[in-house]
Amino acid sequence: MEKIAESELVLNPDNSIYHLKLHPHQIANDIIVVGDPQRVKLISDKFDFIEFKVENREFVTHTGEYNGKKITVLGTGIGTDNIDIVLNELDALVNIDLESRTIKENKTSLNIVRIGTCGALQENIAVNDFIVSEYALGMDGLLNFYDHNFSKEENNLLEEFYNQTNYSQKLAQPYFIKSSEKLHNLFKDYCHTGITATASGFYGPQGRKLRINLKEPLINEKLQAFNVNNLRVNNFEMETSAIYGLSAILGHNACTVCVAIANRFTKKFSKDYHTPLNNLIDLVLLKLTE
Repeated sequence: MEKIAESELVLNPDNSIYHLKLHPHQIANDIIVVGDPQRVKLISDKFDFIEFKVENREFVTHTGEYNGKKITVLGTGIGTDNIDIVLNELDALVNIDLESRTIKENKTSLNIVRIGTCGALQENIAVNDFIVSEYALGMDGLLNFYDHNFSKEENNLLEEFYNQTNYSQKLAQPYFIKSSEKLHNLFKDYCHTGITATASGFYGPQGRKLRINLKEPLINEKLQAFNVNNLRVNNFEMETSAIYGLSAILGHNACTVCVAIANRFTKKFSKDYHTPLNNLIDLVLLKLTE
């Protein structure tokens, strides 16, 4: 079996994976990821007990037990660039022998659920509502660097997206990627379900103008109007497409559930999103462990 070079699979002196600083025994098969590292403690405080706490740079990981089941919660930081690190390194922890630097013959499939906040793009979605992402629309470009064969369904959505939105060819090639059906089914009865658009930034890429003019000033209107058999773009955030894409390629299950803390069209912002976020955390923990 060919060894992976030290320059490609980078490890710390203690043989932990480079950015996350984790060893294989420190993570569970069921992993909750959150963008805000401070949210990790909010979730792990609900655990029956915590076995491991590891922090390196912006990456914070707590692993413990909830309802008799081992669970990991990991703070990724913001954006698909961080997700590229997190997903590749989580996969390496379970599917690469770090001692021999060789890929394992028998692969492990992780269950990865993102709990986040987002901005709603449909007027019928109230602030504080829950949204589960059946599909991600990647506007970030990350998956274009990886070899992946999209499904016919995903390619058809992309074709329709270009037809309906006249999306600029100068921007990164977008892509559609589906969530894990198994995980999506856990949450769909409690949430709005549809497409989540993942942007590469918070301001211009999500149609926010402060002092710089935008090349796609009507991006939100185009996303709101996009409709394929009543499948619509419900919300904007900054991580899901990378989570879904890399998970699909690597053989993991992934799903995102968010609290809508703002609605870009009704112009409303949640006066207290911490309460619904706490309720969403309870729901995810229950569904992953029941």
